[in-house]
Amino acid sequence: MNTIVKMNLVNVLMVLYVVGCQSAPRHATNPIVGIHASTTTVTLSNENAVKRSLYAQLEEWNDVEYDYGGLSKDGVDCSGFVFLTYQSHFGVRLPRTTAQQSHVGRPVAQHQLRPGDLVFFKTGRSTRHVGIYVEGRQFIHASKSRGVMISSLDDVYWSKKYWKAKRVETHSSSTTYIPEHPIHNSANVGLARS
Repeated sequence: MNTIVKMNLVNVLMVLYVVGCQSAPRHATNPIVGIHASTTTVTLSNENAVKRSLYAQLEEWNDVEYDYGGLSKDGVDCSGFVFLTYQSHFGVRLPRTTAQQSHVGRPVAQHQLRPGDLVFFKTGRSTRHVGIYVEGRQFIHASKSRGVMISSLDDVYWSKKYWKAKRVETHSSSTTYIPEHPIHNSANVGLARS
């Protein structure tokens, strides 16, 4: 390999290392193929149903290990877990990465969080993390250290890393697709720029 190709390869590897949870999907060992919303998808405005769905998702995925870029029960990253949860429980297809997910929905103040809201954290200089708010200042997420779990916004680590929250609002019971580059005049989903 010539020097320029080697330098480009090193630069690409460095970028992949730095972006942390903002991964793009990769081929997982046992991928979930053709993820579709179940016939019992929940409307995000129904707070009690959303909470029940999120607890069911936590029970089903509890302790699944963190795997950078993963999208299966063999391993999943934070944005992948959010992506899968929203599609299977709420019939909403979010973008795949944390960076893209952070641009979907409308901003919500921490004291106004509702079940299903996305909560974002700055975990490093350029790394971000995402989870889904449940209730009582608790959120579910795929943690790098412990896999899929529930954590508190009041935890010393998470309270210092908290960045923002977003609410995805759907206006129909049909599956909503949110493109990778959101269109800001969507009829089905409220979108906002960060």
